[in-house]
Amino acid sequence: MKRALYVYVGAIVMLFSLALGLWNPLSALGPTPQEDVGEGSEAPPPKFQVDPFWPKPLPHGWITGEVAGTCVDSRDHLFILNRRKLTEKELRRGTPAPAVIELSGDGSVLNAWTPPVLPDTLHGCYVDHEDNVWIAGNGDAIVQKYAHDGSTLLLQIGEKGNFDPTNQSKTLLNRPADVAVDPTNGDIYIADGYGNHRVVVFDRNGRYLRQWGEQATPQEAEQGVGGKLLGTVHCVVLGKDGLVYVCDRKGNRIQVFDKTGRFRRNLWIHQGVGSNVAASIGTAWDIAFSPDPSQTFLYDTDGEQEVLWIVGRQSGRILTGFGRPGHMAGEFTFLHTITVDSKGNLYAGETIDGRRVQRFNLIGRGP
Repeated sequence: MKRALYVYVGAIVMLFSLALGLWNPLSALGPTPQEDVGEGSEAPPPKFQVDPFWPKPLPHGWITGEVAGTCVDSRDHLFILNRRKLTEKELRRGTPAPAVIELSGDGSVLNAWTPPVLPDTLHGCYVDHEDNVWIAGNGDAIVQKYAHDGSTLLLQIGEKGNFDPTNQSKTLLNRPADVAVDPTNGDIYIADGYGNHRVVVFDRNGRYLRQWGEQATPQEAEQGVGGKLLGTVHCVVLGKDGLVYVCDRKGNRIQVFDKTGRFRRNLWIHQGVGSNVAASIGTAWDIAFSPDPSQTFLYDTDGEQEVLWIVGRQSGRILTGFGRPGHMAGEFTFLHTITVDSKGNLYAGETIDGRRVQRFNLIGRGP
């Protein structure tokens, strides 16, 4: 019988490090050398501790590929999107895990499913106010809405394999990266995405409402011009303040809009880091908010520097951050997505050579 295999958490390296006394996985993760905790009246930032033993081993010899999406439902169950592409060696020893995996708070598998028609290159996951599960795919042209257990496809926006090259179609998409749903009216916001450079909004039934955004030049990105997006529109997140937060990944900023698309401000994630360098992939990959009513803190995944930044949402200042490149617990390789549960714990997904999900438990406030 095949052994149950872990979602990769660097367990072998971790055990050697523990034996040699080189690393303590239970130490709290504090500010990195790049950033000190901000001064002034801002609330002290939260502190997190990596859980190197989460999640539990997967059943049936399952192995995950790239973990390209993370989202949490109303019961604090984590959903991950698994791209399922394994190496030849992995295929000899194990089985590709299903595309969508639901995990309990203790890291056990509760449910898992692979829809018959799935977006190519899964990218972006969202659980709405009715606990429906939404998924996108940046290798395709569709966003899908499923019942919580994956049994029923409830809605699809776009046509599989039919890409919009115009940045203005009312029915088609082009490599969408993310999706969010307004709990007040069911409107659907899509980060469209890798092929287009817009946020496009549909009503709860999938009818086009409006859009905004276009390609930026490097100079416009450096100047912070609103509504111009440099490269990929990598995330869209709705705040409790009624605003729309959009990841301008290569532009190194979160652009903030009202729901009609009127630009409000920029939240810079290390302005100027590689924005004029062709090989740069940017610092603003995905965001999540702290679960307090004011959403005091914003968490940003910086896959350029492999750091998870903690930002004061109102001030826009980077307060602290943690992580560095690597494969040990608490380190990152292609840090891609972030989500938060009702207790304030963070879940980070890694793609390409990372291929795992990590949990960081909230343990208090800094400094």
